[in-house]
Amino acid sequence: MPTPDCRLYLITPPAIDDLAGFGRALAEALEGGDVGAVQLRLKDAHEDAIEAAVRAIQPLLRPRGAPLILNDRPDLAARFGCDGVHVGQEDAPYAEARRAIGPERIVGVTCHDSRHLAMAASEAGADYVAFGAFFPTTTKDAKTRAEIEILEIWQEMMVTPCVAIGGITPANCRPLAAAGADFIAAASAVWTHPEGPGAAVAAFNAEIAAGLAERG
Repeated sequence: MPTPDCRLYLITPPAIDDLAGFGRALAEALEGGDVGAVQLRLKDAHEDAIEAAVRAIQPLLRPRGAPLILNDRPDLAARFGCDGVHVGQEDAPYAEARRAIGPERIVGVTCHDSRHLAMAASEAGADYVAFGAFFPTTTKDAKTRAEIEILEIWQEMMVTPCVAIGGITPANCRPLAAAGADFIAAASAVWTHPEGPGAAVAAFNAEIAAGLAERG
């Protein structure tokens, strides 16, 4: 998974009732600036709904080279031709996800606030690890709170890319980029932005760039 400094990692809403409407919102977001990856996160959705979402989203991402990563379900990621899968500590283990999706596609692993979990995932072959939550979030019930220092330590010690996740907005993402995050994950801060998802992505990109300038 290419990681030029730090990029935005979009996460879809947990439910998409209007797929055509979401497609328009995603297209607007992509027009707003650089997006490194999109995670399809449909909790408790039927397989048919997940497949329909994949079919709608992939054509928007492929011309831009942004991978589509399915949350939780390596079997469906493989079946529907997603570019990767993201698994949590309570989902399929890394080895099972890798077997399902194959050696060429992306497997990312949630590691909460634990360098131990992240190092184990990295040594097993994960393409990226995700730390969080860094801030309070309404998107999901965060079980841990990660400190920004974990990004600095990880960047000094490891080469596996890291994703910062949890309650991140344009207003608070700059220190995460400065500390060493390779990706900044965003969900509701994009989809509920008062000026629309395109403006949200533009704002994220501006703050990420400022954080990278501080990183030097």
